[in-house]
Amino acid sequence: MSIDAGLKQFLEEKVRQFNTPEFIPGDPISIPHRFSMKEDIEISGLLTACISWGSRISILKSADRMMNIMGNSPYDFVMNHKEHHLKKAEGFVHRTFNSTDLMVFLDALKRMYLNYGGLEGIFLEYRNQETLQPAIHHFKKVFFNAEYPPRTRKHLPDPLAGSAAKRINMFLRWMVRKDPCGVDFGIWDQISPSKLSIPLDIHSGQVARKLGLLSRKQDDARAVAELDAILRILDKDDPVKYDFALFGMGIAEKGGI
Repeated sequence: MSIDAGLKQFLEEKVRQFNTPEFIPGDPISIPHRFSMKEDIEISGLLTACISWGSRISILKSADRMMNIMGNSPYDFVMNHKEHHLKKAEGFVHRTFNSTDLMVFLDALKRMYLNYGGLEGIFLEYRNQETLQPAIHHFKKVFFNAEYPPRTRKHLPDPLAGSAAKRINMFLRWMVRKDPCGVDFGIWDQISPSKLSIPLDIHSGQVARKLGLLSRKQDDARAVAELDAILRILDKDDPVKYDFALFGMGIAEKGGI
């Protein structure tokens, strides 16, 4: 498929407009930007990404509470907390993600660091594949490989089951993408940003359809694959930089996430 040069230039201009340090304060990525240690960035990033639906104001408020529950030291808390420390999590809720889900995530995160060397290791197994979507499927299986309440499984998506997996694709963008503007972290430097997929949601999907980049009506895994193919033509090395353009244009109109 050929891409109109004018459309590519327009999208590049929108990337430059939105992919700036000024993007950070009002976005969920501002939470992991509080930290400098890799593990703190990973843990705060995953927890924040997994509650990133609803208004950005409410997301930031809930993510800030999670960081306070962990004493603003996510890795130390995950690895060393005692039962009584979890009292602070009682009553936590963000939409359908509640204190039970948070407890499961904290326990699963500890297992990941003890048994798999952290979150990055699972995805490294799949770095030579064309896309990280199978790795997300495997990550969910490993993450919930314990006696956990079934209700919590819905908070990690599975693209192989048809989900667009917006929040985990967003988390992977944060961790993997090498961002010259300092928004995304790029701390998982053994995984190529070319393998990333667009964090497709209602905002970016609507804009992509208006621009003729996406024909599928549903925001699902098939739509992600369709849009990925186009974005990789536009920039094979850094396709998800266009998330800033599509989401930025969409969010400017809607005010949500």
